[in-house]
Amino acid sequence: MSEISTKTSASSRRAMITKLTSTAILTAMAFVLMYLEFNLPFMPPFLKFDFSEVPVLVGSFAIGPVYGILIELLKNLLHLPFTGTAGIGEMSNFITGSIYVFSAGWIYGKHRTRKGAIASMAIATLILGLIACPFNFFITLPLYGSVLNFPIEAIIGMSAAVNSMIKTKMDLILWGFLPFNLFKGIVVAFITFWIYKPISNLIHRIYSNTRS
Repeated sequence: MSEISTKTSASSRRAMITKLTSTAILTAMAFVLMYLEFNLPFMPPFLKFDFSEVPVLVGSFAIGPVYGILIELLKNLLHLPFTGTAGIGEMSNFITGSIYVFSAGWIYGKHRTRKGAIASMAIATLILGLIACPFNFFITLPLYGSVLNFPIEAIIGMSAAVNSMIKTKMDLILWGFLPFNLFKGIVVAFITFWIYKPISNLIHRIYSNTRS
């Protein structure tokens, strides 16, 4: 009985070490990728696109959706000292990123196949688009005004300069934030889909090693 307990304890320690090591590596990758950001055509200039959600999504698939959220949190906490948005951008990135990777990771956990991965990312992209709209309308944009003294009129003005369809706050959501988040979800899903095969063995090995 004691021998079984010892083996179980050792297995649990190995599983936790694997989880923590994987989390640290994927967090570092995501943090670095946050700096490879750029603007998208016709999108508001303050919306920067990067590929940092790819390793976060891999973590959500391999270790679990809760660890996906943890990686998302750590990535943004590491970026805080270098922020130019008083943390608002990092908060928004954490909330929207967590919605995406948790949804995808949770669904994939129920259907651990290639088709399951595709379906999970497609559904997660739609969920991201739907939830991010009211979040940005009621929270992110008002925070820019109250914390950074960046009024919505100024935000609309700079957005209209690159997209003439944006004339109101609702236009900004519909023609700025919504397509940006959908595009981001689709691109991250596309990249993850194409790298899925070469890293699938790694994902399943990490998954197996962290079940205890």
